[in-house]
Amino acid sequence: MFGLMFSLRTGSSRPCSHLYRLRGLLLPPLSRNNSSKMSSDSHWLSPAEREDLVMELRSTGWMEVEDRDAIFKELHFKTFNQAFGFMSRVALQAEKMNHHPEWFNVYNKVQITLTTHDCGGLSKRDIKMAKFIDKISLSM
Repeated sequence: MFGLMFSLRTGSSRPCSHLYRLRGLLLPPLSRNNSSKMSSDSHWLSPAEREDLVMELRSTGWMEVEDRDAIFKELHFKTFNQAFGFMSRVALQAEKMNHHPEWFNVYNKVQITLTTHDCGGLSKRDIKMAKFIDKISLSM
């Protein structure tokens, strides 16, 4: 039986250390060229930055997630094809940014949660991704 085990840390400013279990073997995480150094975008927001930036995002429908340092938005499209096209465009940008959303899609509805796992909470990277998502959703 195959299985995947990983550990998540919360509240730490250090990068995550993951262990993967496959048939009883512990394997180190897959390395990425840029994963060893965190960009300045992956650090927590200062209280002043957070207040200003999150307030700006609230005006476009984003809300803070209760019991978690993250933001959430639900988007509705006319058809499944529009929703999937939107998700494809966001996925391409996410790869470029090396920052991937948590999301859920049913037919024409897409729910997105953004948080930065490297720092265990909301960061400038999430704000940039949220603004990109808002820009793309307006063009659909």
